[in-house]
Amino acid sequence: MALIEVNGIRLEVERLLPGGAAKAPLVFLHEGLGSVAMWRDWPARACAATGRPGIVYSRRGYGASDPIPDVRGAGRHGPDYMHKEAFETLPALLSQLGLQAPVLVGHSDGGTIALLHASRHPVAACVVMAPHVIVEDVSVRSIEQARDAYAQGLRERLARYHQDVDNAFWQWNDVWLGEAFRAFDIRPDCRRITAPVLAIQGVDDPYGTLRQVEEIAPTAGRFELDVLEACGHSPHKDQPERVLALLQAFLATVD
Repeated sequence: MALIEVNGIRLEVERLLPGGAAKAPLVFLHEGLGSVAMWRDWPARACAATGRPGIVYSRRGYGASDPIPDVRGAGRHGPDYMHKEAFETLPALLSQLGLQAPVLVGHSDGGTIALLHASRHPVAACVVMAPHVIVEDVSVRSIEQARDAYAQGLRERLARYHQDVDNAFWQWNDVWLGEAFRAFDIRPDCRRITAPVLAIQGVDDPYGTLRQVEEIAPTAGRFELDVLEACGHSPHKDQPERVLALLQAFLATVD
């Protein structure tokens, strides 16, 4: 584990390097309340299953990465916070690490960031689990419930994974519940993706319906969609073996 300075901000980065791997690395992008630690051992298992090295990092304000000053005031995110991560921070981090066209593996907000990045930058492939391409009423209701749960024990559970847990929670929750975010829509960006895309969605996801993956619909390139029964918002946790098998099969023909 290391802290790497990117655009003046220190980000927590973990490298996963299986021996003999010569293919494009996997770069893991976490969800709205995630971090390096919250992935647990799944990235390492994904790297082993595909024979690829990996990079896992915590976005600003998450895990051990630098916090955002005045996160609920002057530092509060705008509706374009995932665009900025995809178009500014992630390219700078990849450049610093010497990675030119990785395989992006994103969950939830991380999946959205992966899709946005792939719409403008070269990637070998893009794998997204429960991404958000639009804002649905079901998403807002669940995020309101998360706000209530934060005061009733969720804060203590999340504090194990973030040095500044309030920074991590409110930078995500505030922007999603802001009126301006209701217009969030990255479907036009998704149309421009030409790299292979694998989208995985659980039918029991409380944060989004199947529209979130059905409407990715790139106009060119390979697109695969897998819908998992008995699966919620975290396919890699709810059905880890199934998702590893899908990832392995999808990447078998990707250099």
